[in-house]
Amino acid sequence: MRRIAVITTSRADYGHLYWPLKEIEAHPELSLELIVIGAHLSPTFGRTVEEIKSDGFEISALVDCLDAEDSDLGMARTIANATGQLSEVLAEHRPDILLLIADRYEMLAPASVALALRIPIAHIEGGDISEGAVDDAVRNALTKMSHLHLTPTEDARRRVLAMGEEAWRVTCAGAPSLDHLQRSELPDRSRLEQTLGQPLSDRVCVVAYHPVTLQDDTTSEMNAVFAALVSWNDQIVFCFPNADAGSSTLVERTALFCQEHEQAKLYVNLDHLSYWALLREATLMVGNSSSGIMETPSLGLPTVDIGARQHGRTRAANIIHAEPDALAIARAMTRVVSAEFLSSIDGLQNPYGDGHASERIIKVLVDAPNRQTLLRKEALPLAPEQDAFVQDSEG
Repeated sequence: MRRIAVITTSRADYGHLYWPLKEIEAHPELSLELIVIGAHLSPTFGRTVEEIKSDGFEISALVDCLDAEDSDLGMARTIANATGQLSEVLAEHRPDILLLIADRYEMLAPASVALALRIPIAHIEGGDISEGAVDDAVRNALTKMSHLHLTPTEDARRRVLAMGEEAWRVTCAGAPSLDHLQRSELPDRSRLEQTLGQPLSDRVCVVAYHPVTLQDDTTSEMNAVFAALVSWNDQIVFCFPNADAGSSTLVERTALFCQEHEQAKLYVNLDHLSYWALLREATLMVGNSSSGIMETPSLGLPTVDIGARQHGRTRAANIIHAEPDALAIARAMTRVVSAEFLSSIDGLQNPYGDGHASERIIKVLVDAPNRQTLLRKEALPLAPEQDAFVQDSEG
């Protein structure tokens, strides 16, 4: 049995990991060791560890590391807390492979520990781009620290190869969150309304907006967002922001907006199936979440991506970018719900995959070579133009 340890930090990655976790658990050659950390254990963020338990997963370790302070220092202390605790957990478990996903800053902790303990790392969703967040640097750091790469798009696969990773280590798997559309039974409209505690109108705007972590003021764009949302006279459903610096400020501003607009409501935690069902019923999405980039194309959901956070990501035609200006956002919202725009995105293909990522991920984990082969990376020869640059630099 090859033992696969998987780290999940929050609802943001758990929905993506659900089907890979199920596949690992069911495979006769793999053994799952699930390690739950960070926001999953926080009451502020809905204690989503309970959702993991209710889904039937056995948890191997809990790491309560999320710092109480909502700041960049709090983020740094969270990394430090997680590193210290995960050192003991991973040293005890010594899995054959550590599976990490995406780009949350907390993931630097398990990757650093695994590197020191000589535990090979498999990384899902490397090679993508999000220029306006610290996530971009985290994702690239994880790529170079990892030994197997499961990219979400072909563009991402080529970027990982351009970073000098050997081709046999890199597989375009797609985004595993899309597997829900192929394999999960989503709640119907009636069940979704029960979960939401309110009926859905004919026109629903879903807002998934997070702090922009690369800016000094991580919430500097939010006033434009709320000013633009006033132009939407129908139902608005807000999703809770990630546990980043500035999230409490954003939550307070959202709560105030909801008090002032009876058609708006904020949800601390929607399970992943209810979230997908909500997207299926929605008229449009507004915000700066990776979900708007990676998942909405599979539903043909018109999306307005705001500001700098997701700059550089591969995106489908259902997504319109708007600068963080109230008028620009409002105009984009009007455009994406027009009959002309909806007709233009009919039959859209999602560049992030086909809903079969988990199968590809499991095949890579099962077929991976032994630990020493994984750990020993070979430097690729320089291309001629690179060689000339090095020689010039060295004089």
